[in-house]
Amino acid sequence: MFFSLAIRSIIRNFKDRAVIVLLIAVITFVFFIGNSIIANANRNIREIFIESITGDVVLQKSAEVTMNLFGANVPVIDEFFTIPVLPAYDLAMELISGENGIEGITSQVSGKAVMDMLGVREAVLLAGIDAPSYFPLFPGILLEEGKFLSAGEYGAMITVERAQRIEEKTGQWPEVGTPIKLTSGSSVGFKFREVPLTGIFRYQNPGQFMNEIVITDPQTVRVLNSIQVAGFTETQETSLSYFGNDLDDLFGESFFFIDEESAENEFSVDFLHNYLSDSSTEINNPETGGDWNFIIMRLKKGFSSSSFIRNINKKLEPYGLTAVDWRIASGTSAILILLIMALFNAGIFLVGAGGIIAIINILLISVFRRVREIGTLRAIGASDAYIRSLIFCENLIVAVIAAFSGILAGSIFIQWINSLNLKLSNELLISILNGQILRIEYQPNIAGLSFIIAVILGLVVTIYPVETAVRIEPVQAVQKG
Repeated sequence: MFFSLAIRSIIRNFKDRAVIVLLIAVITFVFFIGNSIIANANRNIREIFIESITGDVVLQKSAEVTMNLFGANVPVIDEFFTIPVLPAYDLAMELISGENGIEGITSQVSGKAVMDMLGVREAVLLAGIDAPSYFPLFPGILLEEGKFLSAGEYGAMITVERAQRIEEKTGQWPEVGTPIKLTSGSSVGFKFREVPLTGIFRYQNPGQFMNEIVITDPQTVRVLNSIQVAGFTETQETSLSYFGNDLDDLFGESFFFIDEESAENEFSVDFLHNYLSDSSTEINNPETGGDWNFIIMRLKKGFSSSSFIRNINKKLEPYGLTAVDWRIASGTSAILILLIMALFNAGIFLVGAGGIIAIINILLISVFRRVREIGTLRAIGASDAYIRSLIFCENLIVAVIAAFSGILAGSIFIQWINSLNLKLSNELLISILNGQILRIEYQPNIAGLSFIIAVILGLVVTIYPVETAVRIEPVQAVQKG
């Protein structure tokens, strides 16, 4: 009886209810489609970085500025930022090795340089790795030519995309064994390293900046960064950030570093030869030792990275270390997705607020039109609770119909977009959406969330009109005649 009365009331006020259904359905549709795209992009980026670069958790030195694997996450600061060395590295490795849920651990030292290969000069990001533990940790790194770096080996690996660029500019495909010259310099000095090309690889799901990464041995990066190597120390002040200078100035006088000891000696060809030999790679006399910038961990399936980070950070705090998740370690591209999601949902909130105001006005008009009906119900003994329940039941039915319609329309829209096979040309969108063809995957959790929000919206807008309805007295029904 109660339910049938609510249905009859909806049918009698069909026009008003249809407008409400349309408004809630549109809000549901936009929320569902937008968040499905964002969730899809977020999942793709997460897989890209966890499988290829960052793992689930990264240990770094505690600092006021959060760091990704190649610099600061604040663009302005990053230009002048030097990635600090991990303090208490051995203690940290011993501590985390005993934690449950860790599938694998590796270490990385990061840097930047100018690479000269076959006459092509490009700025590159350097990842100095612990080869035996690094490649098993990242199944997203696929070997195309040559071989992976091995323990104690000097060499570098470039991506297929970089090799293709070099071939386009020179007409030569980089062969394994081709020498790679790496230069890092600043106004106080410079460093050279020459290593052979050991392999060409590709990332299974390449991100926008990932093709700029050169994987190399850690000692090469340490020398270019002037980090402690082979039992002697070169201070961080001589750490070389070449990118702010013109390449033509490399051999200018301002780039020659003369320390206090060498300043007493006359500058000569022999002095230059001896200085450059310090930066060269001697295979027969390999450098050992050195420090790391990051410890990277992969967790076993089923383990929550957020819970792991909370627990481990309590233990790491006394050592000046902090653990961060893949999003912070990956940098701006992943953080950008969070920002886009926040901005999009803020926009949806504003649209929803406008829709709520419109729906409340429609419901108020509907209540005023039903004064006679509501007054009559109260005259025959209907309580306030009964009137409230009746109107809430009506709007609940309307909200459910609207939510279902919005999600159904969204599902049809997703299938239609996918059937068009739209090609993407923007590199950022290609990396975020994991392919050159636009694909939107149906997200059941987003659909469920959209449904719940639509129903809640339908009930929230009912509160004020309901309170107006219960204040209608029986005498008003008589006056309405």
